[in-house]
Amino acid sequence: MTVTIPTNSLDAPLGSPVPPFTPHAISVSLPTWRDTVGYEEGEKRVMDTMVCGYPRFFINPIITKLVQICEQKFGTQGEQCMLFPTKRSAEQCRSFMHDRSLQDSNPVPARLIQLLICPEDKANNGVLINSDDCDCGPSSSSLIDIHIVLFPFDAFSYAKQFWQHTGAGISSRLAEHCLSLLPESSPPATPAIVNRFPGKVSNRHYSTKGSSKYASPIPSPPLTPPSASGENFSRDHGFYLEERYGRNLPQTAASFAKRALRRRIAGTLLRDVSNDAFSAGDQDLELGPSRRGVGGVSEDDVFLYPGGMNAIYHTHQLAMSTMPLAKSVCFGFPYTDTLKILQKWGPGCHFLGHGLDKDIDELERIIENEIAQDPSRPPLLALFTEFPSNPLLRSANLPRLKELADKYNFLLVVDETIGNFMNVEVMPFADIIVSSLTKVFSGDSNVMGGSLVLNPQGKHYATLKAHLDANYEDTYFDQDAIFMERNSRDFQRRIKIIDANTEAVCELLRSQSPAGGSPNGIVKDVYYPKYITPDHYERCRIKTNTSNGTESGGYGGLFSVTLQSAAASHAFYDALPCYKGPSLGTNFTLACPYAVLAHFTELDWAAQYDVDPDLVRVSVGMEDTDTLLTSFKTALKAAEGAVAC
Repeated sequence: MTVTIPTNSLDAPLGSPVPPFTPHAISVSLPTWRDTVGYEEGEKRVMDTMVCGYPRFFINPIITKLVQICEQKFGTQGEQCMLFPTKRSAEQCRSFMHDRSLQDSNPVPARLIQLLICPEDKANNGVLINSDDCDCGPSSSSLIDIHIVLFPFDAFSYAKQFWQHTGAGISSRLAEHCLSLLPESSPPATPAIVNRFPGKVSNRHYSTKGSSKYASPIPSPPLTPPSASGENFSRDHGFYLEERYGRNLPQTAASFAKRALRRRIAGTLLRDVSNDAFSAGDQDLELGPSRRGVGGVSEDDVFLYPGGMNAIYHTHQLAMSTMPLAKSVCFGFPYTDTLKILQKWGPGCHFLGHGLDKDIDELERIIENEIAQDPSRPPLLALFTEFPSNPLLRSANLPRLKELADKYNFLLVVDETIGNFMNVEVMPFADIIVSSLTKVFSGDSNVMGGSLVLNPQGKHYATLKAHLDANYEDTYFDQDAIFMERNSRDFQRRIKIIDANTEAVCELLRSQSPAGGSPNGIVKDVYYPKYITPDHYERCRIKTNTSNGTESGGYGGLFSVTLQSAAASHAFYDALPCYKGPSLGTNFTLACPYAVLAHFTELDWAAQYDVDPDLVRVSVGMEDTDTLLTSFKTALKAAEGAVAC
């Protein structure tokens, strides 16, 4: 299977879903460098076209519609709301808003409302009913429980921080399902639960840095974006087609889908074929030993979350609930919200943003200083690192970090999203593995998901497992899990194609750089695990093992490239004939100006950690290899032309 690459990036118009005609798309088209800057600046030309965006940054129009109904029925004048799938997540949002606004000396008065929705609502003369009147009963599987956080209009930035950092908000599919159960029009109903606390409000952007080579801070996306374009058939008809022709499990079989997902992630499935989802989730299926490189890993060690960042947020919460409190460590330059979580919850963190061996030397000094200040408490709570990192593709020295974690009794958490467990074997070094299933595990860019995996051989396994068994809350919406299960059935095959394509493209680009033997080449650097900290990556790269049929791992599907000037970078990006927008790990090639998109208000700060403001990040897809190479040659030619001018 190959994927057809667009002949022109404008085949996906500015602001439209990527992929096109996808109501629950994860990415949005930003075809040019100027479009991306315009998005970050809140430029009207760009914002007026936006019908979707990355779900933690841009509230999906389907969610917005449900939000507006809730605001109309339960809000007072000047109030807005955000929606969460459980009471616990809503309470965490309210607590975060209060704590962060209190630091600004203006505590936010937020209140909670529980809304119970059941199928009888539509037949009840258009009146929303609560659990006492619902014929299906409060414990019915058909009952949907939504939790509303209401707050003053000018406190939106605090709520948005929580939504973005934690990924705990409802998904667009859950919102769609709720809307399908609600009457077209209904008067306000008496809520089941209302909680309040008093206070004042403040409004501050989440970013700690304000410098930008371009302009003003990132605006919040509009709460009410334009209507989304969708597929030309009804929601019910769409589900019928998915189920009738075997691509999806029936909606009633979500437990099978989640079990299949946990088994894939644990690496215990002996055989996983694209048309055998029921078998993958069958309770009585015979499973083999995990291919994770650690004995004893099972599906019971895998915990699913509605997104990768939500898995990281809950991992940090898990650490704070089971280990003596101390600062954490963010090792290496991470995806932005990982650092924000460690900074904004708990005691804070030490940021070692280069992620090189010299930073481990600095880590040892930090540990010594912490012990000297108070020998009675542990020096660290947990160390979080990506393997490899996004966007610089650096790999940490995991054996050395593990030695420190074991010696000083802190958790080692590894995010394997970029490397993925078909390429790298990092569990022997980690207490906890986290991953964004949204990326290459799914590939289709139409559903979010995340996972947390415990190492059963880890020093703290018994404590961590007992806490999760007692407190884990499954917030992964059934229909999202069903789509994720379908998408991931062939991820092993897809990864091999993507790995090979990426290596071919990187070899081409590197040949045009000084490191590749071209002193005057247009390319400055190519960031790719094969070239960046290769010894650390190779130590964890899976090697061929004929005894168990294991194939060698590749270098992943992500790389970044810098060119010899800003003009060359911008021309290269604009001319590259592929989809442009946020996210990665897609089955199609997807590029973005990463620093602009992730660190627009802190470009100078990011540059201190070697993240070039004009860096282009590329997630390579499954297109025909020769077609891909031709596309990148076209972009290189445009970059050379920009320099010549």
